[in-house]
Amino acid sequence: MNSEKKTKYSFKVAIAAFLLFGGNLLAQSPDLGQIHGNFEVDAQSYTADSLIGAPEFPEKIGSNSFLNLLYTRGNFEAGMRYEAYYPTLQGFTRNQGAGIPYRYARYRTDKVDITAGTFYEQFGSGMVLRTYEQWGLGFDNSLDGVRVKSQPVKGVYVTGLIAKQRNAFSNTVADLSDGTVRGFDGEWAINESFDSLASAKTRIRVGASFVSRFQADNDPVQIYPENVSAMAGRASFNRSGFNLSAEYAYKINDPSSVNNLIYKPGNGLLVMGSYARKGLGISAQFKRIDNMDFRSDRAATFNNLTLNFLPPQTKQHTYRLATLFPWATQALGEWGMQAEVLYRFKRGSALGGKYGTTVAFNFSRINPLDKTPTADPFDGYTTPFMGKMDSVLFQDINLEISHKFSKKFKASFSYLHINYNESLFHQLTGFDASKDVTAEVQILDMSYKLRKKHTLRMEFQHCYTKQEFGSWAMILAEYTISPHFFIAAFDEYNYGNAQEDKRLHYFTGTGGVNWDNYRLQLGYGRQRAGVICVGGVCRTVPASNGFSLSLTGSF
Repeated sequence: MNSEKKTKYSFKVAIAAFLLFGGNLLAQSPDLGQIHGNFEVDAQSYTADSLIGAPEFPEKIGSNSFLNLLYTRGNFEAGMRYEAYYPTLQGFTRNQGAGIPYRYARYRTDKVDITAGTFYEQFGSGMVLRTYEQWGLGFDNSLDGVRVKSQPVKGVYVTGLIAKQRNAFSNTVADLSDGTVRGFDGEWAINESFDSLASAKTRIRVGASFVSRFQADNDPVQIYPENVSAMAGRASFNRSGFNLSAEYAYKINDPSSVNNLIYKPGNGLLVMGSYARKGLGISAQFKRIDNMDFRSDRAATFNNLTLNFLPPQTKQHTYRLATLFPWATQALGEWGMQAEVLYRFKRGSALGGKYGTTVAFNFSRINPLDKTPTADPFDGYTTPFMGKMDSVLFQDINLEISHKFSKKFKASFSYLHINYNESLFHQLTGFDASKDVTAEVQILDMSYKLRKKHTLRMEFQHCYTKQEFGSWAMILAEYTISPHFFIAAFDEYNYGNAQEDKRLHYFTGTGGVNWDNYRLQLGYGRQRAGVICVGGVCRTVPASNGFSLSLTGSF
């Protein structure tokens, strides 16, 4: 046995012994602390399918797995995550091998909170710093270093950090960026600082952030700024169901692979407001982003080494055909708005019926910035604050009506009208589109309780479009015996494809069982190629055909 294999084997044995014996010891001796954790195993078999474009997969089976362990004792906390990709699932190419890319130690009291190792952090809305993990996207931009949080005086919260950022996972360790990240954030909750305002109905918070990246300039030709800084200021106001918040961010010149090496500064503005009372909810958002791509390595592209997060201004749909055309935030330039009104008609009213009716209307629109190139190409362009309204990158108008007809039967109906700019869609997915996309989606979701704990749910979805692959229809049936068992089957049919031999069915069947804190799900089916987006961050999904397994648990 070579040294590398011996090390991996010894590590696995140590983990097993720790779980079996250490866990029992700690459970019997509370003074020694407690151990908790969770795990997930996702596996997929792959069969070549030329009809849907599913490629040959030499290993036949791929898997992504992790195990989190958390130890706590008093003010002390330590954790680690073991990840294994044997080999990685298709579409998760940035992670390979197995090891511990995430580990930390933390000590906290009422006044100070110190973390050494790997951690996630967010300043404000995230426009200058947000690191997080999204397992389903294969996305993890965690920081590895030291972070200190403190509350020096009542109502004032400060955070400071210095770290390297995770890029990918290779063999046994996480690959870290070349750049070093330094950050500081301060927030003042005004009402907490003064006893006279502690019970006031009006709540006010203000905050500011500063983040810098240092990366040496070793380029013999191009002159790069070695220290690139971004800063932001924010404020929020809350009173009697009314909320208003705003944040403005500014980033100094940051020539990179993404912005074509221009030295133009970047900026971003996010304004959000909402009002809620019984039966009514109203929210509105406005966002403007200009050259705000911010990374810990100037050479990084795609979703790699992003330091900031630019919240999407579009509704995050969950139904499958509603996600055929998702929107990804364009960090180099966009401005837009979103508004939503939710109203619940009272029970017993003409429209509310015996059990009530809920209506939700949502509108979102994203526009490009009007960019005028400058005489000096390194300055990039100039742009007014507001662009023209006659140009649209993405627009979504949707309506959802939910009604409970009886104690056993309820249903919801959704309608979406989507406009999508073809050129950006092509850049995002690589699909060949000849026109801008216009799509109409209708969804009927019905649920009926057959008897106690037994529920049958049906979905009927339809997407009408003349662009891309044409129209789709989908039907889903799910039977649940709460809380332990479920079985489901659905079929997506691309009946409107211009190529008759591509008018295919994508059938999938799944079933699962829940017991204690564990869940096992098995499935088989075809997966269409496309894009999965979560919160404006997207990943291309290749076509596949095969069995799937997912096992999750916590302890």
